[in-house]
Amino acid sequence: MKPLEGKIALVAGGTRGAGRGIAMELGAAGATVYITGRTTRKEVSEYNRPETIEETAELVNELGGIGIPVQVDHLVAEQVEALVKCIEKEQGRLDILVNDIWGGENLIEWSTPVWQHSLEKGLRMLRLAVDTHLVTSHYALPLLIKNEGGLVIEMTDGTKEYNENNYRVSMFYDLAKTSVNRMAKALSHELSPYKCTAVSVSPGWMRSEIMLEVFGVTEENWQDGIEKDAHFAISETPRFVGRAVAALAMDENRHELNGQSFSSGDLAKKYDFYDLDGSQPDCFRYLVEVVEAGKPANVEGYK
Repeated sequence: MKPLEGKIALVAGGTRGAGRGIAMELGAAGATVYITGRTTRKEVSEYNRPETIEETAELVNELGGIGIPVQVDHLVAEQVEALVKCIEKEQGRLDILVNDIWGGENLIEWSTPVWQHSLEKGLRMLRLAVDTHLVTSHYALPLLIKNEGGLVIEMTDGTKEYNENNYRVSMFYDLAKTSVNRMAKALSHELSPYKCTAVSVSPGWMRSEIMLEVFGVTEENWQDGIEKDAHFAISETPRFVGRAVAALAMDENRHELNGQSFSSGDLAKKYDFYDLDGSQPDCFRYLVEVVEAGKPANVEGYK
């Protein structure tokens, strides 16, 4: 029996990137995983990307889990409500909620002050990053708290400590990513009476499908991207943060972590898991001690 067999998970925003990696690793541990997103084989979102929720479900199945794709726009309350009713009808429970909805890459205007940044794009970014998580929690948590031990993962970019000490190069992006950390803190208080746990988790420099395209590489030859930016050596696959979430889900003492914020690298040390290549990238410590300290790229001691 796999450690998460019989557990029901919802990965909200599982089409690609971290969401896909998380869904795959929860599936590898035996979970039944509902995968939501807007892009299917018949319809694409504003991203206009090729990845689909059906592909993610198939990857979950290949790893031994049960993947169930459901097209949902998490800004549409009626769709989220219908999704949760479906899960309750089909499974009778929800054990793990991963709030990974994002979708803002094409809206960010890096290094642009708020008065010059497109207001329309900035506010859309906040809706995608914040409102979607709130809508999903509103409808999903009544099902999750029916059983003790439920887990909520708020996915973001940057740990609480890192985001408090670093400007994230756009007010809108900064606010989006720091808000999600705070959501986990607030949820930890609201869920605690039900013996459920909420934490925030951030990947490091993740080699998502979009990031690989930016560097003009594939996962197979990703190290060629180091020629473009030497610090790319600290990067990690989406499966790494997936293993972080799966490790949390398997930890029977996870409530001791309630309200805390972690990176994939933090959790790798705690639970002793590794990325697909056997490495343990510690990206945020590397960013502070090497990149922001102006030192030349050198991942020795950080991976």
